[in-house]
Amino acid sequence: MASFKPLHDRVLVRRVQGEEKTKGGLIIPDNAKEKPAEGEVIATGEGARKDSGELIAPSVKAGDRILFGKWSGTEVTLDGQEYLIMKESDILGIIESSAAQAAAA
Repeated sequence: MASFKPLHDRVLVRRVQGEEKTKGGLIIPDNAKEKPAEGEVIATGEGARKDSGELIAPSVKAGDRILFGKWSGTEVTLDGQEYLIMKESDILGIIESSAAQAAAA
């Protein structure tokens, strides 16, 4: 991918593909699938600024798995890949892997 850095508190996200089958084993056709609300952070901006001009660093970093709202972000295509650009405030949370949770315990 060409180098891309979002501005301010915006985040570049790649959607994570959803399941191809239901729990019962039925295959879901592409036109019936909902777009996943889960993604991976590819790049972040430098952060938002307070009224005083102080920089507020983003809470997410490249590589984080996140959940975001169904209608969040703007879809863009860079080098043939589809991405979303959204404000950090559109992100609902960070998904922590079970390995990271086990190490923290």
